Amino acid sequence: MKKIIFFAVAIIAGYAALAQQKADEVIKVNTDKYDFGKIKQSVPVITYFTVTNISDKPVVIENAWGSCGCTTPEVSKEPIAPGASTKVKVGYNAANLATFNKDVYLKLAGIQEPKDIKITGEVLNAEAYDAYTKTDEFKKAEKEKLAQENKEAKDSKKGAKKA
Repeated sequence: MKKIIFFAVAIIAGYAALAQQKADEVIKVNTDKYDFGKIKQSVPVITYFTVTNISDKPVVIENAWGSCGCTTPEVSKEPIAPGASTKVKVGYNAANLATFNKDVYLKLAGIQEPKDIKITGEVLNAEAYDAYTKTDEFKKAEKEKLAQENKEAKDSKKGAKKA
């Protein structure tokens, strides 16, 4: 009898866990991963992720944290209205020479599992970075970054006009 009750409770708990709302059901992030490319050691870098509320209720980002102390996210605690967006600022301190893959977690009010976004890149020493800036690869990467920034600016203006 105890086994039957245990299994019944386990099945009910399993269905309840499946019924929990997930972050991807209430917010959309413009990208789940941002690649800084090659960056110079000891020069902190930042990027912004755009978080849009795709639900019919206000959403609050309760907390944001990085997978290590070198990654510093900043978020507004203000509710995000349905259809509205906010920016999440993510900084990386670039102290250590190496490639990096870091996670940033966004905890939403009322949702148990945080949303995971990622930053990646490679930190080079000053000499290697200076040599890299003279390559065609660097020029191409800079051109792509500029094009992406222009596209985001246009999309932001379109969103502001709709609101």
